Amino acid sequence: MFTLPLLPYSTTAFGDLISVETFEYHHGKHHKSYVDKANKLVAEDEALAGKSLVELILSAKGGLFNQVGQIWNHSFYWLCLSPEAKTPGGKLAEMIASQFGSHAKLLEKLKEEATGHFGSGWTALLIDGERLQVKSYHDADCPVKHGDTPLLILDVWEHAYYVDYRNNRAAHIEAILDKAIDWDFVALNLDRKGTERADQKG
Repeated sequence: MFTLPLLPYSTTAFGDLISVETFEYHHGKHHKSYVDKANKLVAEDEALAGKSLVELILSAKGGLFNQVGQIWNHSFYWLCLSPEAKTPGGKLAEMIASQFGSHAKLLEKLKEEATGHFGSGWTALLIDGERLQVKSYHDADCPVKHGDTPLLILDVWEHAYYVDYRNNRAAHIEAILDKAIDWDFVALNLDRKGTERADQKG
């Protein structure tokens, strides 16, 4: 059975940037609904028993894929957020400067991609070999399905921002990127990928 992960911070930690009401709906209702529906669909099919979330993402279609894809996307998204303003450091900062010119230019690229994405979905910062890449996914699609390695993911579904920003997705994306990204977590994902490459070479 899949379970709704606990948030790694208080629902009051972000103040007006992400309100308590948004967390109550986004995490407590939307994310929980994906978990509940996935569990119901898996329980109805004995062939799915015991399969991991990733296994289901790679094999499922239709309604079940929508649920498990959204579970993974949201679980990763919560970890990308921090109520404390942070900036990239170390290897991550070096790669951003080399490939985008500056941290500010990367943020502009992410804002442009996320704001311009048509309809619901997700925008991610990926690591592809030694290159950083910005990419969007529609609806419940997620990086795992395509073998992509995300360092950061942004939710551009309306339920992520409508309570606080109404239909102003751009204002929400700007606020999140400027004030609420856990760049330590992003850097940790990069470090983990580097460790995996080293292990493969060994």
